[in-house]
Amino acid sequence: MPRLYGFEDQRLSRVREQERQVTREAVSRLLAGQPRSAVVSWMNAEGHRGTMGGEWTNGSLGRYLANPAVAGLERNQAGELVETGRPALITSAEFLQLEAQSGRADAAVREDDFPYLLSEGLTECGLCDHGMTGGRSNAGTPSYRCHDCGRVRVTATALEDYVGEHALAELSRPGTRAALEAAQEEMKVEAEALRVRIQDLVASRGALAEPYAEGHVGRVALAAADGTINEKLKAARSRLRYIEQIADAKLPLGTVKNLVRWWGHAPSSSKRAIIALLFDRVRVLPARARGVRSVDDRVELKWRTVPKV
Repeated sequence: MPRLYGFEDQRLSRVREQERQVTREAVSRLLAGQPRSAVVSWMNAEGHRGTMGGEWTNGSLGRYLANPAVAGLERNQAGELVETGRPALITSAEFLQLEAQSGRADAAVREDDFPYLLSEGLTECGLCDHGMTGGRSNAGTPSYRCHDCGRVRVTATALEDYVGEHALAELSRPGTRAALEAAQEEMKVEAEALRVRIQDLVASRGALAEPYAEGHVGRVALAAADGTINEKLKAARSRLRYIEQIADAKLPLGTVKNLVRWWGHAPSSSKRAIIALLFDRVRVLPARARGVRSVDDRVELKWRTVPKV
């Protein structure tokens, strides 16, 4: 019987460190939302192979990560997970997250698993200046469409490829990393301001209780004020989650070739963070004519970090 990937022996008493790092990276990508097929592609492209020397597949990776031994666990006679005391490649919490993720995937196919890298307000309509949202067209093609005027639509893959090419070109320039790090620091300042804003909103909601109890505020007015605060809290928390992802993102390093390879296999959340650090807005203009697929003359990139000449 072949050994379990990540361990030196059948008793699972000694870890093979390089394989543990590969396992941890694969799990991180899966928990970040990257499809299993994309993680498999990354593993094979990097030259990682199973213990018998074969390439990874969706099935082999799924079976491997479903083995509780990777987290130093096993199932008792009642089917409960218990600690074994043996070394672990990933944490028990990560294993439980993978189990829950796998269960959700088995229960139902997601309606739309396209990543939409330019979501979260990054894309702007060139006609009415409102944001564009990602979604499937009537033909089932992933697209971005203005949610206000509805007159500007663009194929998501074409737009994201265009933006990705410019992002990679900028990443390869000297001085870009320093500019990105400065942008991340600005994001951290915004994140702290949002945390204070959220605390103030929570406090203001709590402050409504006393005037209502004393009869100074009626039920209708209380409900209206509480609803307004809830909407502001929802928006602030959503923005904070988005900002934290960008502020804490790891910046890629290396040659142009390495950057291109990284981009091809990086989790969607990492690519989205890089795009958000480079660009303030991606403005999309209407197509010249119906059926025109090229986006070269339809996109205006509003840089957050100014390209070097």
